[in-house]
Amino acid sequence: MMSGRMRPLAALGALLAAALAAFGGIRHLLVRSRTIGGAVLHTPTDDTAIDPGTGAVRSVQGADIIVPEDALDGLWTPEHLERLARTYWRSLSRFTLGLVRVVYTEGERYVVLIHPRLRLLTFRAPEYEMDAHEGIVRWRIEKGLLVARAGREGDGYLEIDVRRYDYDDWNKARIHVEVEVANFYPAIASGIGRWVYVNTQSRIHVVACKFFLRSLVRRDLDISPIGRFSGPDSSDEAPAPVQEREKPGAPVNQRG
Repeated sequence: MMSGRMRPLAALGALLAAALAAFGGIRHLLVRSRTIGGAVLHTPTDDTAIDPGTGAVRSVQGADIIVPEDALDGLWTPEHLERLARTYWRSLSRFTLGLVRVVYTEGERYVVLIHPRLRLLTFRAPEYEMDAHEGIVRWRIEKGLLVARAGREGDGYLEIDVRRYDYDDWNKARIHVEVEVANFYPAIASGIGRWVYVNTQSRIHVVACKFFLRSLVRRDLDISPIGRFSGPDSSDEAPAPVQEREKPGAPVNQRG
């Protein structure tokens, strides 16, 4: 007999499989360079690996976006970094036809399946870092139905990193965007569950990231329901400057 904990996971697996089938016909639109409204989204990359010893997942999806320089005027701000974060969650919800969505509180973010009590993932409130060349939003993983015991209250996180580079065309800029999940211990990634994870939960994250990247190319940023940086007193909440740190790999399609 299936345990009470396994039933939500099985239901999630069925949901993700159905979503992947529904969107299988449009996935090919997201795997090549595309020009939208004068901006170019280069072919997104996907690097996902499960540590065979610990079961920890590291998954990075990234892409270069070439935009007219003047398109960034007024957009490289803390408010738009917060809106970019909201746009990621909106992309996840749209991809799953609203069955998976995010519930906001001042201190946490809950990724829920249909009902607020079915909390797939719980994150702490986001941390922001920003300077003239890079913006980072980071949500630290707390718990949830999709998180194995080893990954609860640990050092796992979801992070969006946006970096701005010069481009050899004088009136354009290159933006490199990465969405990274690190030190994540999925509850279904042991034994045969690894196959289930790679073919359901992992894939839906990858495709949702590509929807998110297309939203950035369209400059279609949602409004944050928290609005931490949008009010008249938001200057007092300025993000910390980006810290120097080593990150594996180099930006794709790097130029300039």
